Amino acid sequence: MAKKDYYDTLGVPKNASDEDIKKAYRKLAMKHHPDRNQGDGSKASEEKFKEAKEAYEMLSDSTKRAAYDQYGHAGVDPNMRGGAGGGEGFGGFAEAFGDIFGDVFSGGGRGKQRAGRQVYRGGDLSYAMEITLEEAATGKDAQIRIPSWDDCRTCHGNGAKPGTMVATCTTCHGHGVVQMRQGFFSVQQTCPQCKGSGKLVAEPCVACHGVGKTKTNKTLEVKIPGGIDDGMRIRSTGNGEPGTNGGPPGDLYIEIRIKKHAIFEREGDDLHCVVPISFPRAALGGEIEVPTLSGKAAIDIPEGTQAGKQFRLRGKGIKGVRSSYPGDLYCHIAVETPVKLTEHQRKLLKDFDESLKKGGAKHSPTEEGWTDKLKNFFSA
Repeated sequence: MAKKDYYDTLGVPKNASDEDIKKAYRKLAMKHHPDRNQGDGSKASEEKFKEAKEAYEMLSDSTKRAAYDQYGHAGVDPNMRGGAGGGEGFGGFAEAFGDIFGDVFSGGGRGKQRAGRQVYRGGDLSYAMEITLEEAATGKDAQIRIPSWDDCRTCHGNGAKPGTMVATCTTCHGHGVVQMRQGFFSVQQTCPQCKGSGKLVAEPCVACHGVGKTKTNKTLEVKIPGGIDDGMRIRSTGNGEPGTNGGPPGDLYIEIRIKKHAIFEREGDDLHCVVPISFPRAALGGEIEVPTLSGKAAIDIPEGTQAGKQFRLRGKGIKGVRSSYPGDLYCHIAVETPVKLTEHQRKLLKDFDESLKKGGAKHSPTEEGWTDKLKNFFSA
């Protein structure tokens, strides 16, 4: 009996994309899987499931698909022309079906196979670094001490007690994975005996407890870019925890914490500061000096400046790591009320206050307006 066309089996056209083929297979696999079809019709569903699986294994492999498109079934039959790749195609089947059955297949999760063993990427590490606002603005080169792992000097990295041998796992025969088969269905899992390492250590090394590595510390050079802000992270690739069974190490993330500054507060690329001035200076006006991260600057205080007045110094903020221009510095004026007055000063202020009252509302327009609002409020 001639085999059914693979494209017809999946119900897709010959120019279907890889994603369309995968979606079609998932739909058929869910519909005809034996676990979902018991009783009458189960035999027919099982056959359709097998056909869909075979079609997907061929069409999901670019080499096999090209051979099938050119020669038909003869191009992928291992008994005719040597086939087009051979093997069971388990990786493609697991990739498409992994989201149905979880990560039990080798195509899902963080684990991958290398030389037959399950290998895993190491975990990421986090390091909090505290810097000053000035260092954040200009950047700096720093050194940090982080945990590291070296091959155990006692066992030279094999995890076994000196004088003993490391044996190949008898369960997985050194592959680190085992396959469980139920008829046509196959599931690949990490070996429960060796935990994926492919080896067994009868007598673990007392120095590293069979791990093969010992924890130590190393000094790492870190370049802090100018303009970095609080909460930003710098990634140091490969300086995290080591991988398992030869897997790649994780990364180190350096999280920046900026110390509270005595004068400035940062808001994005802008800086803010409170500038206290005396009552006479606010009334008479004049030039005052204010601090910036790059030195001193001058502000011209107009006569009659009120508390809370804001002055903007362009370009005196911080140039962020993703900014083309630096931010601004905002100086907020705080008029300081004099304290601990002498009797002579008290008399002078009283005389001054009387002179203001004689001048009427022109000296205190804000107070006069406030008084009118109060009168209207209480009379309503």
